[in-house]
Amino acid sequence: MVTDQQIRRLRKYMQKEMTFSAAASKAGMDEKTARKYIRSGRLPSELKVDHNWRTRKNPFEEDWPELKQMLELNPGLEAKTLFGYLQRKYPGRYQDGQLRTLQRHVKVWRALEGPPKEVFFAQEHKPGQLCQSDFTSMNDLQITIGGSTFQHLVYHFVLPYSNWETGTICFSESFEALSEGLQSALWELGGVPVMHQSDRLSAAVNNLSNSQEFTERYQALLSHYRLQGRKINARCAHENGDVEQRHYRFKKALEQALLLRGSRNFQDRQEYELYLGKLFNQLNAGRHDRLNEELKILKRLPARRLESSKRVRVPVSRGSTIKVDHNIYSVNSRLIGEQVRVKVEADQLEVWYAQRCVERLPRLHGRKKRHIQYRHIIDWLVRKPGAFENYRYQPDLFPTHRFRIAYDYFKEQDEARAAKKYLRLLYLAAYESETKVDEAIDQLLRSGKTISCKAVEEALQISLNNNESRKTIEIRSVCLNDYDALLSGRTVTS
Repeated sequence: MVTDQQIRRLRKYMQKEMTFSAAASKAGMDEKTARKYIRSGRLPSELKVDHNWRTRKNPFEEDWPELKQMLELNPGLEAKTLFGYLQRKYPGRYQDGQLRTLQRHVKVWRALEGPPKEVFFAQEHKPGQLCQSDFTSMNDLQITIGGSTFQHLVYHFVLPYSNWETGTICFSESFEALSEGLQSALWELGGVPVMHQSDRLSAAVNNLSNSQEFTERYQALLSHYRLQGRKINARCAHENGDVEQRHYRFKKALEQALLLRGSRNFQDRQEYELYLGKLFNQLNAGRHDRLNEELKILKRLPARRLESSKRVRVPVSRGSTIKVDHNIYSVNSRLIGEQVRVKVEADQLEVWYAQRCVERLPRLHGRKKRHIQYRHIIDWLVRKPGAFENYRYQPDLFPTHRFRIAYDYFKEQDEARAAKKYLRLLYLAAYESETKVDEAIDQLLRSGKTISCKAVEEALQISLNNNESRKTIEIRSVCLNDYDALLSGRTVTS
C-alpha cells in the first residue's frame, strides 16, 4: 500500500531533474502507480473511500424490524434481553457467540435513531455566590475509636468557585446535624455566600415529626444568615456535583493519609476531629488565591450563632420512660408523672426539670429504638421481681453478657426465684460497682464455683478490703538545714 510519505518523496525526487522511472524507484513504488497518483494530484489518504458497506451478511437482518419496534416502544431494553428473546422464539437459530454482534447493532441504533440522551451543561461559578453541602458516610474507611468501630457521617461543606471545604462529624442526617455543620462551616469561613444548595434532605425531614416542622426550622436557619436556599431535583445527585465530587476526593485523601499514618485507630473522638481538621487544612492549602476573591464578596456573619438544638416538653410515663422523636428513653423513676423539658442536640439529649439538668442521654438515630438504663428503675424492680420475666425492655437490663449468663444459670437452678436473685445482682451493680460485679461473676465462672448473690457480695467485700489495706507510701519532708550544711562542708548529723 502506497503511503502519503512515499508520494511526497516522489514529488521531491522529480524536482531534482531525475527521470520519472528513477524517481518512482527511489520512492519505492511501481512507475505506473506513481503516474496514477501524479495525474490525480492527491495523496493516497485523500483518495481513500469511506467504508460504508458490510463485509459479511447481517445475521439479524430478518428479525431486526421486530427488534427495532421493541426498542422504539421501550428504549431501555438491553441487547442481552433481546438476544435471549430471539433464542427462545427461534430455538437453534442464534448461538451465544452472536450476542456481541447484536450489541453493536443496538448501539448503532441508539446513536443514530434512539432517544436523545441527557445533556450535562458545564457551569461557570462566580466567587461568593454559592455554597453546597451534603452528608457522606465514612463507614467504608473503617475508623476505630479506642479499638471500637466508629460508625459516623461527615457533614461536608464546599464553595464551588474556590473548592474550599470543611466538615463536621455527625451520626445521622438530622436537622440538628445540618444546623451545627452549616453554622460551623460559615463561622470557620468567616462570611456568608449568597446561596446554599443541598439535596432534598429527605432523611433529615423523616427524622422529624412532620415536614412542616423541618421546613420552618430550616427557613429560620437560612433567614438568620440571610442565605437563599436551593434544592436539587429528586434523584439528580449530579446537580450537586461539586460537593459530590469533593466527597470522593476527600475520602480518597483521607484513605491515603491513614495508610501513611499506619493506623486507623484513634484514642478518642477529639483526636480524630483534630486529624480531620489538619487534613482539610492541607486540602485547602492551594486554594488561597481563589478563596481570597470569595472572602471579599461574602456577606458579614450575624452577631451570634443560632441554637441548633430544639426543646420539647414531654411527660414521663408510668414506666419511667419518655418518648422523643419516635424513640424511647428511660429516666429516673422519681420523675414519673412529671413534665420534663428535653433539649435535643445532634448527639445527645439533655433532660431538664425545675431548671436543672437531671440527665444527659445519648441520642438515638432512626425510629422505634430505645435506651433503657437499669439504674433508673432498679429500686422498684427488686420490689416487683415478678415483672422482670415479661418486661418489654428486658434485654436492656443485661449490662454485659456475663449478667445474662448469671440469669440463665439462676433459671436452670431455680426458675421460680431466678428473677429475684438476678435483680439482687443488678442492685449491687447499681449501688456498688457494675465493673466489680461483672468481674466477680467472671471469677466464679472461671473457677467453676456456684454463682450466687452471697458469693458476689463476698467478692465485692474482699475487693473493698484489698483497696483499704494497700500500703501507703510516706514521703518524708526534706530538711533544708541538712542541705545548707552540705553546701558549707559541715558534717551532717542525722
